[in-house]
Amino acid sequence: MRVLAVIHGPSVRPELFGDVVVEGGHELVEWDIRVQGPPPDGFDAVFVFGGDQNVGEEVEHPWLHDEYDALRHFIEAETPLFCVCLGSQTLAHATGGVAEPAGETIAGFVPTELTAEGAADPVLGALPPRFESFNLNGFRFTPPPGAVTLATGPVSQAYRLGPRAWATQFHPEVRHDQAIEWLREDPTVASRVDELVDELDEKLPRWQELGRTLCAAFLAAAEV
Repeated sequence: MRVLAVIHGPSVRPELFGDVVVEGGHELVEWDIRVQGPPPDGFDAVFVFGGDQNVGEEVEHPWLHDEYDALRHFIEAETPLFCVCLGSQTLAHATGGVAEPAGETIAGFVPTELTAEGAADPVLGALPPRFESFNLNGFRFTPPPGAVTLATGPVSQAYRLGPRAWATQFHPEVRHDQAIEWLREDPTVASRVDELVDELDEKLPRWQELGRTLCAAFLAAAEV
């Protein structure tokens, strides 16, 4: 398969998901929508990753409009789509849901539980019924009309829209050094950085196993 990874900066790339794509024998193309413009067609599956930008900042980041249009196109074309963090929020906003401030920054590993629909889902169902997921977000989403909530936590954690689009608030793709960089650069968690890094050292290896499993499940679903 040809797989597109839409990114929003150099510190929010495909990471573990990129490894899984390449190990599976697929072609991976990264596309920085900030500087390359609207993403092209011709891909068998698409990822949209995170960023420090937010829905509502279209004046500062006008490329967000390109992303909304692209996401609606992928949904209409039923292109297999997996969106993470900012991607989950832009997808919700583009399709009639809501992306809004969470009220506080949710950082570190948080208890997360699959819904009944999540447990039966071909992608999210690859995860255990309960797990701790890595989050770093000051925004949250309300899934769009018609979406199915797949996982819950301190904020909504995952949904499916239509037959072939999945979105997670948590970060299943994250690497160790990448996560530390995010934590150290986020002023809202400055007082807790050492504690969060210790937690990351302890819990990330297991989370990365689950992240690789989740990515493989998405790729398998995309090939069907």
